[in-house]
Amino acid sequence: MTDDMHTIRSGGLTATIKAQGAEMCSLKHKDGTEFIWQAAPAWPRHAPLLFPIVGRLANDELRHRGKTYRMTQHGFARDSRFVWTERGGSRCSLVLEDSDMTRALYPFAFRLRATYALDEFGLDLTLTLANTGEETLPASLGGHPAFNWPAQPGVPKESYALTFANAEAAPVRRLDGGLLRAATEPSPVKGTVLPLSESLFVDDAIIFDRIESHSVRYAAEQDESTGPWLRMSWQGFRELGVWSKPSGAPFLCIEPWRGYASPVGFDGEFSDKPGLMHIAPGAEEQLSFRIEVGSS
Repeated sequence: MTDDMHTIRSGGLTATIKAQGAEMCSLKHKDGTEFIWQAAPAWPRHAPLLFPIVGRLANDELRHRGKTYRMTQHGFARDSRFVWTERGGSRCSLVLEDSDMTRALYPFAFRLRATYALDEFGLDLTLTLANTGEETLPASLGGHPAFNWPAQPGVPKESYALTFANAEAAPVRRLDGGLLRAATEPSPVKGTVLPLSESLFVDDAIIFDRIESHSVRYAAEQDESTGPWLRMSWQGFRELGVWSKPSGAPFLCIEPWRGYASPVGFDGEFSDKPGLMHIAPGAEEQLSFRIEVGSS
């Protein structure tokens, strides 16, 4: 155990979390299967936390009360060192609070807590965002876990699919220069199943901004009785992003979001941006997701 990272264990599963970004960098089954992408050069992250924005702002600029602040894609939490507040055998917790550094980018008081808890079946991540200031806190919050794709070496990537709990017939959104396009596109989901292929991501992420499901299963379609699988479920998040690189990078991101990129053409006050939470002084929002894993 070091100050930089901490490993939790339960029932044959292990998970390792870093202080930098409060980022999970490993979720491993007892049979040796590693589910988390190991931050190779194709994309040098594992499972970053997105705060105080999800996606991009126009010109990477946040406007508040006549001032402009530089805020780059997905915000600063993923590049900030969190402070450990609990380091147990099967759970740990870390906190990020506003500071001179954050206020130079984002002029609001906050406390963001990330709590990881492991049991014999999977991992829970609970994110609690508190407004510690005297004005309304406008913010977005999201997860961005990247999973190995394929999950089992030697299995074709096209054998994998996402199977949603409910049919997902609503149109989806795509990005233009990192900003949300006004036009929608037909859902690529066939009933409850999204067959996976690299070509899905030629236009960047698939954004489900009218998601009906609260869970999705990721596995090889050809024989779901064998091989690694995972199921992600979420509470409090209202959107879902699915992303990979179309250039053949072997990972798939399944991303519960509360918020999304600025729409193309929006360049107003940050607090007026669509998709934000607005947390009253002294109040908090709690969002969570769970990743259950298996290898049968």
